[in-house]
Amino acid sequence: MATYKPTIGLEIHAELKTRTKMFCTSPNDPDETRPNVNVCPVCMAHPGTLPVINRAAVHHMMRIGTAIGGTLADFSEFDRKSYFYPDIPKGYQISQYEHPLVAGGTLAGVPVTRVHLEEDTARSTHAGGKSLVDFNRAGVPLMELVTEPAMHDAETAGKFARELQLLLRTLGASEANLEKGEMRIEANVSVSSTGSPSRDYVEVKNINSFRSVERAIAYEIERQTTLLEKGERVVKATRGWDEGKQQTFHQRLKEESADYRYFPEPDLPKLVISDITAFAHEALVSELPELPWTRRDRYAALGVKAEDAEFIAGNEHNDFFDAVIAARPNSSALVANYFLSDLGGDPRAVSPESFTALIAMVEENKVSSRGAKEVLAVMAAEGGDPAEIAKAKGFEQVSDTAALGRAVEAVIAANPGPVGEYQAGKEAALQYLVGQSMRETKGAGNPGVLRQLFIEALKK
Repeated sequence: MATYKPTIGLEIHAELKTRTKMFCTSPNDPDETRPNVNVCPVCMAHPGTLPVINRAAVHHMMRIGTAIGGTLADFSEFDRKSYFYPDIPKGYQISQYEHPLVAGGTLAGVPVTRVHLEEDTARSTHAGGKSLVDFNRAGVPLMELVTEPAMHDAETAGKFARELQLLLRTLGASEANLEKGEMRIEANVSVSSTGSPSRDYVEVKNINSFRSVERAIAYEIERQTTLLEKGERVVKATRGWDEGKQQTFHQRLKEESADYRYFPEPDLPKLVISDITAFAHEALVSELPELPWTRRDRYAALGVKAEDAEFIAGNEHNDFFDAVIAARPNSSALVANYFLSDLGGDPRAVSPESFTALIAMVEENKVSSRGAKEVLAVMAAEGGDPAEIAKAKGFEQVSDTAALGRAVEAVIAANPGPVGEYQAGKEAALQYLVGQSMRETKGAGNPGVLRQLFIEALKK
């Protein structure tokens, strides 16, 4: 039986965060709910109107290209991409073809072919036998990133898409919310027994979540493999993803680039990037924030577990985490534990300063682990100083041997079975007894002191 190898490439669109649209002064507002209010003669394609390039959108593209190590174009231009749909008011889209702003680069270990800039289409809705078009989105700056066909499983593709979303948010280039259509993923999938990618690939559209990206790719790999095993041919086509049925479905035969009849946009000037000082490589590098992979490496170097570093690097409150570990770098793993396990990555009413103070109290044995969790719950709900909360609520850790000794005596008297097991050599029984004494002291007892008191009291 032949061995089939899948090959996957992604095409990802993301709406860029700018004040105005790509080629006009209409507002770029993804949260606008009223239809057809953010429009003007330019984005509605009225005769005689002329587009003007949005500098901020080009700047975003330069920063994205710099972040992924791509080659930034010195010369670039826009092209007309002709196709006829109700959501394209001009009958063509202003895009880029021969001279994209960014070529090459790598993200999440996957080589990138190109990143180019274009304008978004209007939004179509279909209900009750009617089709409605909202032109608020028409003309919004749209980044398109195309990867090399270099992935061979659905998980790698999903990881790439998540990493791109995180990068765009880190750069402030896009919110990239899939559920709002600000980021849209298309997967090109082929299966071959020759070891080389098949020319008969399928493009899967309408994928609205990262999990769906992985499921759609996995389904398409299985579908194509089944066809080939039966001696049938895969039809090169565009397919949609049906979330309810968890399967792809045929939409139309695949267009080729010649079908779009690209030619240079005559109403826009050519771009010579080297003429723009702000787009010089050194200037772009100097303004980049800490990138996600650098942040993860920094956390790992401080002892944070890989999965925790992954989550925190993508968390919107990672500046809070950074402020705390800047004050206590040697406590980073402990900080991560409380930040994730007890705050769920959301500090709520907790300030970095009070969180730092609580970590210090834990390490100085002023509160137990359980006591710290209780204090932190109060802090998250109401704010406040951890030392004051611990004192007022009785969460301060007790290390006084006289006071703890009484608790140990009470636990020994109430638990003859576990006492006998420990004296017979069963070490696990000691932990049980310490736990009972923690309950006796309402979580305030120092477990290390309690453990030692039990050892001394139960010597044969």
